[in-house]
Amino acid sequence: MKRTILAATMLAAGLAPAAALAETPQHLVDSSTLAIESLMDAPEGTQAANVLRHAKAVVVCPNIFKAGFFVGGEGGGCVMVARGANGAWSDPAFYTVGSGSFGLQIGVQNAQVMMFIMTDGGLNALLNSSVKLGADAGLTVATLGAGANAAMSTAYNADILTISKSQGLYGGISVSGSVFGQDTDAEAAYYGTPVDARQITVDMAGHNAGANPLRAELARFGG
Repeated sequence: MKRTILAATMLAAGLAPAAALAETPQHLVDSSTLAIESLMDAPEGTQAANVLRHAKAVVVCPNIFKAGFFVGGEGGGCVMVARGANGAWSDPAFYTVGSGSFGLQIGVQNAQVMMFIMTDGGLNALLNSSVKLGADAGLTVATLGAGANAAMSTAYNADILTISKSQGLYGGISVSGSVFGQDTDAEAAYYGTPVDARQITVDMAGHNAGANPLRAELARFGG
């Protein structure tokens, strides 16, 4: 039902190509893997790599469109991967997003976003069925922009730290006010059994070999 409503909304807004509405969970995982490489494997991603090494979890959103809707009718718009006690990354949980705006600048049509979850409070908030990011949820969200050295001083005090890249440029996209909800349909389809985000990312109960490249990419940059 969540995916049907999201797809209908995107169609009405004229934002989602037909191919996006047929996106599978595996396609979202693959797109997220490429987004990590795009965001991190560049000089501007050095700060983000430093933050990733200390993050408890990371949310990857490979395609944000200007009106704030995410591509991924069948698979959701984002994946979340958490770091286990042994340092290994979990398989991904799937999320959809309902938001009026992600703070995209005029002229920016789409962007890639990574959110680094730095605190237990930030992680637990996202593990709820749905959460509105920002002060309303008691969460501090900070933005790490290219060359913004001052942002590093806030990195370890924020619950969530974000980095984004739009049209080949790094920039500051605000995710405060965005409502994240778990896509349990995508999770059941991907893992072949009903599981929720906490079981997948904290209990490490979800396993799909298709997520190995995603986990390997996070290990490459974040240990």
